Amino acid sequence: MIRHVLFIQYKAQASEADIVTSLTNFETIKSKIDGIESVEWGLNNSPEGRNKEYTHCVFMTFVDEAARDAYIPHPEHEVLKAQLGPILEDIIVFDYAL
Repeated sequence: MIRHVLFIQYKAQASEADIVTSLTNFETIKSKIDGIESVEWGLNNSPEGRNKEYTHCVFMTFVDEAARDAYIPHPEHEVLKAQLGPILEDIIVFDYAL
């Protein structure tokens, strides 16, 4: 299995509706691309204050590296990125194998 972790910082001017749309797009992509085992997201609520302006995390699990590698160029992933791009200030992408 591969874990695909995204730490997201939205632009200050991103509307709440656009943020919700982007997170919904992550949730629904599982049904559009084979090999995605799970998708979840959350809003930072750590009291430590060490999130460096990143407000949201998306946590995806792929069945294997091949599934993750197929996801990256997939047209549905491109649609997701096209919606996210204009409201994205910064993102960290971190993958690891289980």
